[in-house]
Amino acid sequence: MKAYVYGPEGARISDVAQPKPKGTQVLVRVRACGLNRADTGMRKGHAHGAAGGAGTVLGMEWAGEVAELGPDAKGVKIGDRIMGSGGAAFAEYTLADHGRLFRAPSNMNFEEAATLPVALATMHNAVVTVGGVQAGQSVLIQGASSGVGLMAMQIAKLKGAKLVIGSSTDATRRGRLKEHGADLAVDSSDPKWVDEVLKATNGEGVDLIVDQVSGKVASQNLAATKVKGRIVNVGRLGTHADFNFDLHAARRIDYVGVTFRTRTIEEVREIFEEVRKDIWGAVESRKLQLPIDRVFAFDDIDQAFEHMEANKHLGKIVVTVP
Repeated sequence: MKAYVYGPEGARISDVAQPKPKGTQVLVRVRACGLNRADTGMRKGHAHGAAGGAGTVLGMEWAGEVAELGPDAKGVKIGDRIMGSGGAAFAEYTLADHGRLFRAPSNMNFEEAATLPVALATMHNAVVTVGGVQAGQSVLIQGASSGVGLMAMQIAKLKGAKLVIGSSTDATRRGRLKEHGADLAVDSSDPKWVDEVLKATNGEGVDLIVDQVSGKVASQNLAATKVKGRIVNVGRLGTHADFNFDLHAARRIDYVGVTFRTRTIEEVREIFEEVRKDIWGAVESRKLQLPIDRVFAFDDIDQAFEHMEANKHLGKIVVTVP
């Protein structure tokens, strides 16, 4: 089968053996894939958790059809339209654990479905399960113009947040955040952004920050969070900066890190189940959805990555698999 593989000379489309499902695995005939920031690093040979390096089939998000079931796989049957996350997505076939997939709603095509699994799982966990957002609270999403950032704002609104603030350093994308749930958009590269947040919250700061930027905004986040507020650090690989420990203590902020890189499959299954139980109706009704910036053919996957690395897109970049 055709797959996008990282090798000694970089990433390229290659012929590899079609995988065989074992245990609780499902073999998926991939029809479309969503690109994610972590893919850009793995395309250059960087590890993402335990994955990466020479011989790695890249990609972590897909939509397609069930082609074959492992002996212990449950909940789906051959031919079902599904979407999910996991490694080796950029290929004609991939494997997925039966607890790490969603049924693709009948009112979505494969391209649309491929935009959702990572964003739904990541941001329901960050905003709701770990972030504990409650109706009437205020929320700031750092890095709001990414696909997961746009989903975070929508989930916060769905759960009743009274004020949703999104950050982006790009003026064009910042101007479009209100289309996707933001009541206020701020430029996190402008030192005055904290003052804007404090003004919007009567000087108190927000109840919750979901931070995908980290680095230089880490201590600013502390100043923009209310006393006994919460910061969920989704993180950014390779980011380091000074941290104001005194301000963290003075504001008594809960600061929690989250990532899928160190989670067990049991933990991941639980996250997917929480999405199904809590917000799946909003997915099926298209209340929760992501814009597609551009769609590329599989043969043009290098161009898709060049488009992502240009960092001018809003929403998801999708690659279709013939």
